[in-house]
Amino acid sequence: MIRSYQGHTPVIPENCYVDISAQVLGDVVLGEHSSVWMNAVVRGDVNSIRIGVHSNIQDCAVLHGMRYMYPVIVGDYVTIGHNATVHGCVIEDCCLIGMGAVILNNAHIGEGSIIAAGALIPENVKIPPRSLVAGVPGKIRRELTSDDRDEILKYARNYLDYTKIYLEEQKNWK
Repeated sequence: MIRSYQGHTPVIPENCYVDISAQVLGDVVLGEHSSVWMNAVVRGDVNSIRIGVHSNIQDCAVLHGMRYMYPVIVGDYVTIGHNATVHGCVIEDCCLIGMGAVILNNAHIGEGSIIAAGALIPENVKIPPRSLVAGVPGKIRRELTSDDRDEILKYARNYLDYTKIYLEEQKNWK
């Protein structure tokens, strides 16, 4: 469901896919070719949410800001995995946020990083670019290589393909 909240209506380009079961509301702007999948929540009620181009928010992920303090800013070519929670933080371009990861208020994830499945990034933590982070709390395990970056982009490109397929299928739904 896409809906307005207190005078803010989500901005969603026609080439984006937002599943019918997703909840997108309030001060939300999706970049071109981005997608929000089954049962994901992008809740721009207490602060803004900005999602860059070619990014995907997978099934059951939750994006929400901190009132009066921290918006959610997601860069380009970002994959946010199933059941991830992204709260009041910044995720720079070309990142992969693994399934079930939790990123808390005022955290900043540097460009080209991977936050492993199930990792917890506490409040106010700054992750340098090209970092692999895993664990609870998350710890930097190593610097990522250009091959790792290619893998991150592969995930994003897969979702670009899925977006095209679902947009075409959507034309036949009743």
